Amino acid sequence: MDKEFSVNRNRLAYFIAGCGLVALGLGSRRYAAWLPKFLADYAGDTLWALMVFVGIGFLAPHWSGLRVAVTAWLFSFAVELSQLYHAPWMDGLRHTRIGGLILGFGFLWSDVLCYAAGVGLGFLVEIVIYRQPDDTGSKV
Repeated sequence: MDKEFSVNRNRLAYFIAGCGLVALGLGSRRYAAWLPKFLADYAGDTLWALMVFVGIGFLAPHWSGLRVAVTAWLFSFAVELSQLYHAPWMDGLRHTRIGGLILGFGFLWSDVLCYAAGVGLGFLVEIVIYRQPDDTGSKV
């Protein structure tokens, strides 16, 4: 892996960020009535995808940001596509609290856009944090 594309993520920081994202995501659902409609409608899915990005970054700390982002978006999209499948056993999983939070209930294109936004946010934050200085010592 080229040095300019390598990332060495701090797993503790990603764990703490993941816990914070879970709290924010759950809060965005629980307190949706107090949020502006746009945030109430889309924050949970966006934060869910950002959590997937952070989770994959935690599990693969040396992957490039782009590889983490692509993997996170593909995983999120696969989960969304799985919502088109309604076998009784799968719907039974979805009707548990944790299953509903992870798997969701019905396919929505707006969720796919939220996933792109969440993963994109994670990728942009990593670009800012892990930018490599060029030969002159300034940020690229």
